[in-house]
Amino acid sequence: MAEHGEEKLIEVARHIAKTLGRTDTMANDILRIFSDFDGRFTRERLAANHHPGGSISDEQTTPITFSSIDRQISLFLSSDRSIWSEASDAAAFLDAVDALIASVRGHNSSPAVNRADDLLQQCMLRLEDEFRSMIEHPFDVSPFDPVPPPELDSDGEDDPIPVAPPVTDYDFFIDVLPPGTLADVHEIAKRMVAAGFGRECAHAYSLSRRDFLEESFCRLGIRLRTADKIEPAPWTELENDIIRWVKGTNVAFRILFPSEHRLCRRIFSGSTAIADLSFAEACRGPAIQLLRFADAIASAKRSPEKLFRMIDMYEAFREIVPEVDALFSDQYSESLHTEVFTVWKKLGSAIRGIFTEFDNLIRRDPATEAVPGGGLHPITRYVMNYLRAACDSWRTLEEVMDEDGFRAAADPRPEQKSSPFAAQIAWIMEVLQGNLKAKATMYREPALSCIFLMNNCRYMMQKVSSSNELLMLLGEDWIRRQAAMERQWAAKYQKSSWGKVIAVLRIDDGGDLPTAEVMRERLRMVDVYLEETRRAQMDWVVADERLKKELRVAAAGIILPAYRRFLEVYRGLLEERRHGEKILRHHSPREVEMKINELFEGSRRP
Repeated sequence: MAEHGEEKLIEVARHIAKTLGRTDTMANDILRIFSDFDGRFTRERLAANHHPGGSISDEQTTPITFSSIDRQISLFLSSDRSIWSEASDAAAFLDAVDALIASVRGHNSSPAVNRADDLLQQCMLRLEDEFRSMIEHPFDVSPFDPVPPPELDSDGEDDPIPVAPPVTDYDFFIDVLPPGTLADVHEIAKRMVAAGFGRECAHAYSLSRRDFLEESFCRLGIRLRTADKIEPAPWTELENDIIRWVKGTNVAFRILFPSEHRLCRRIFSGSTAIADLSFAEACRGPAIQLLRFADAIASAKRSPEKLFRMIDMYEAFREIVPEVDALFSDQYSESLHTEVFTVWKKLGSAIRGIFTEFDNLIRRDPATEAVPGGGLHPITRYVMNYLRAACDSWRTLEEVMDEDGFRAAADPRPEQKSSPFAAQIAWIMEVLQGNLKAKATMYREPALSCIFLMNNCRYMMQKVSSSNELLMLLGEDWIRRQAAMERQWAAKYQKSSWGKVIAVLRIDDGGDLPTAEVMRERLRMVDVYLEETRRAQMDWVVADERLKKELRVAAAGIILPAYRRFLEVYRGLLEERRHGEKILRHHSPREVEMKINELFEGSRRP
């Protein structure tokens, strides 16, 4: 009677589970609650006549015992078709696996445990196969819409992978699994984790998803050369690689990896550690590929032309910092997190090294041949244009130069003229000026040395004044100092060029006047000196029209007053002579001014 009463009670429990459980899974959950509530409601007794439908599962008609579980699972394992091709089969198989896991935990006898462990191992292998199949073939198309490639690969070994158009929007996720598939792989993962095969499931996930990530890279045209091929490669080729690297880094860390992280969290919901492990293993390979390329670029020989692409790489790292901090902070990806910042810092060090090399390049530029006519030296043009281009990224370079504030956002104020980057720019300008002064000594004429220095100084001031960034970094005081140096060189030029003429024209008001013959000889010497200067300096170069006018006006201001005074005195001495006016007919301040205005026309000559 007692046994009959328990059977009635169990039947009531089954009826409640069948009535309230709208699905087989819900019914099983209710049965499980009853089992936990009262020891009489064991899972085997409650589920003896309760089973879901399905083609394979229909064959189960006996009460659930270890033997029945073994038989049912063996039927599933022996099937060649996917268990998940029928939803009822999938549900029944998962229920059988649940029962097997519970049975393994409940048996202590050695033969039963050995058989259960062996059966569980087979179940996990089958679940892993089903899991991998659903992960590897979620869609028939790539998440990136491809366009046909313009031509086949030269090796012709593999079919070319279509390349997608450029990605410009990074604010989206890629859902690679349909909702139904996502639910199925979640159920599989849950059983594998419960059975102690979480790491195997994570490994299967990472292998499958790694292939997807690598194919996504190929579709984006990202094929980076290995480190051993970077050093010998021409820089023009590496520039194209870097452009692809920047694109790939943004897509990987801002789209692919966040999407992968969300997928892991959904599949392995309830098992954070396995989700973290799966994500880390799936993304490590592609991430390391990007990091090794950046590390190789940062470790390569430093030269000024590499600066701008390396700035692009540095800024790409800065863009992904929020994603790196959010995604790679667990125990499995912490080392990758560290490596990202190590390579980023190494790029910053390489950029600082490039400026050191740039400094050395200016210092080593030889003074082998003087620029004809004292014109602008090529190194001045090169350095100033280089600095102007570099200053387009002045915020990034402020951050790079401020090594102590490596991770802080660069936000220097305009008034901070002593900021690290400003100090670097000021130092380079000083090195350049020192180099130009050394080159100026190659000119035999002191006046031409001054013209050379003024030409280059004026060009430097113009470049700084026309660049808001350079002017902000160097400041108005730098402009004023350069202008003062230019005035000094202008004064030296005037003295060197016109000193002899002024000396001949000088007449002391307090002393006796020279004789007419002496004045005539002095006038002849003035003519000779003026003509010599005109012929020598008419081919000199003053490219800046304003500077040219300033020099001519200054020369006229020195010479013409003395020349007029000289002619006035000389005319007075010749008044009593018959041919006095004839002597002075071809001498006038206008003639002298015309000669002065013929100077510095070298820049206009072919």
